[in-house]
Amino acid sequence: MSFMKKLKDATQKNSSLLCVGLDPDPELMPPGVSVLDFNRKIIEATADLVCSYKINLAFYEVLELEGMAALRDTIKHMPPDIPVIGDAKLGDIGNTAKAYAKTIYSTFNFDAATVNPYLGFDSIEPFIQYKDKGVFILCRTSNPGAVDFQSLRCETEILFNFEMERRMRPLFEIVAEKAKQWNFNGNIGLVVGATFPEELRLIRQRYPEMPLLIPGIGAQGGELPSAVRYGISAQRDNAIIASSRQIIYASNGPDFPEAARKVASNLRDQINYYLSTIPTQLPLEAIEEH
Repeated sequence: MSFMKKLKDATQKNSSLLCVGLDPDPELMPPGVSVLDFNRKIIEATADLVCSYKINLAFYEVLELEGMAALRDTIKHMPPDIPVIGDAKLGDIGNTAKAYAKTIYSTFNFDAATVNPYLGFDSIEPFIQYKDKGVFILCRTSNPGAVDFQSLRCETEILFNFEMERRMRPLFEIVAEKAKQWNFNGNIGLVVGATFPEELRLIRQRYPEMPLLIPGIGAQGGELPSAVRYGISAQRDNAIIASSRQIIYASNGPDFPEAARKVASNLRDQINYYLSTIPTQLPLEAIEEH
C-alpha cells in the first residue's frame, strides 16, 4: 500500500490529523526504561489516536548500536495500518542520495522521509523513484533560523499571462514550486512549520492537494487553530500536525503511557474541534478567507 493511501486511511479510521513524534531522550525518559520499551508503550497507548508517527533518526544515532537496534525494532512494532515518517532531512549528491533512499525505505522500511532540497533535483530524484513512498521536502521549517535562507528573495522566472517574467520571490516559494514540478509520481509533500502561519496559508492555497507535514506545535510555539485552518486540504485532510515532546514526556514516571495517551487524545480532540469550526460547504479559498 502506498504512503498516500495509508495516510488517508489512517486519517479516516482514527479521525485524526495528529502525528506523534518518537524522539526518545534518556535524560527525559522514566528511569530504567529502555528506548524500545518506551517507544513500544507510547505506540500501544496512542495508535488509535494518530494518522502517523514520525521518528527523528538523530535521537537513535546518538545512542550508537543500541539506538539503531531500537530504531529497527520500533519500526517493526508499528501497527501495519499506520504510516511512519523517517525524519532525517536527507540531501546529498545523486549516488549518495540513492544509498540514503535505499537505507530509509528498504533497510528500515519507513513509509516516508523528510529530505533537504538544497542540492537540487538530483539529490531528491532517488527518493521520488520509490513511487509508493512519501517524500516530504523541507520548504518553510519551524525553527527561528529558517529565515536565514528560506526568506531570502531570489530572482526567478514565472509564467504570467502566457509570458515568462522575472520576479523576486522568497526562496521557500521557489522550493514549493519546484516540488510541484518534481511531483510526477504524486508522492511529494512539503514541510511547512506551524510557527509561520501566513506562509502555511500561502502554500496550502497554491498547492491544494499536496500533503503538508506541519511541525512546530507546542514546545516551538506554533498555534494549533491556524495550523488546522491553514493546513487542511479542501477534503479536510492532507495535514499532518506533528507533536513530540508535549506528548511523549507528559510524565517521566511509570504512568508515562497513560499520560501520553491523555495528552495525545486531548490534542486530537482540539484539532477536530478546530476542524469542526471550518464550514464544510465552502471551497478552500473561501475557507482561508473565512
